[in-house]
Amino acid sequence: MSTPKQRALFISFEGSEGSGKTTQIALLQDRFEKAGRNVLVTREPGGTQIGEEIRHLLKHCQTQSKMTPEAELLLFAASRAQLVREKIAPALLEGRVVLCDRYLDSTTVYQGVARKISKDPVSMINHFAVGEFMPDLTIILDIPAELGFKRIESRTSDLPDRMEQESIEFYMAVREGYLLLAKSLPDRFLVVDGTRAKEKIAQEIWNEVARRKL
Repeated sequence: MSTPKQRALFISFEGSEGSGKTTQIALLQDRFEKAGRNVLVTREPGGTQIGEEIRHLLKHCQTQSKMTPEAELLLFAASRAQLVREKIAPALLEGRVVLCDRYLDSTTVYQGVARKISKDPVSMINHFAVGEFMPDLTIILDIPAELGFKRIESRTSDLPDRMEQESIEFYMAVREGYLLLAKSLPDRFLVVDGTRAKEKIAQEIWNEVARRKL
């Protein structure tokens, strides 16, 4: 007798640079795998060969001409469209858990709010890229912009990328954009205080997963 396929689950993580998404994704992955679930962890931009090439361009573009907000928006959407169709959709159709470091909400906030691109084209391009594949739960790791800057500066392994070099005002706008978005869609979002110990954050996230019976 074949084992019934488990329910697919899609959780995205959002937050500004330095918010701790990578750490919390790894901790949640471990909890799911210990519970017997098959987990796909991926990231945006990136996650596929095409997406990783776009990621490098977005993060480390060194041309003399500054990348325009519109070009940035379309590059993020292109990476996302490839990721959804090559990785996320097949994993969900197999009944796996998908944990994604950023998704369409990053574009809504970074390009729509912080870059001040009109809401209508951002929304249209977002939904064209992802189709029907929306997260069951989106976790925002909320930290003050100043703390994010300090965490970025403390990293010694890499030079700050193009996004990490943005101004404090940019990241204040990003934070405000995330909080407003979460307030407008409370059924999908969980806002977590990212300034606390990683173990306490991880437990709050796991409790929310259990509460929602995901």
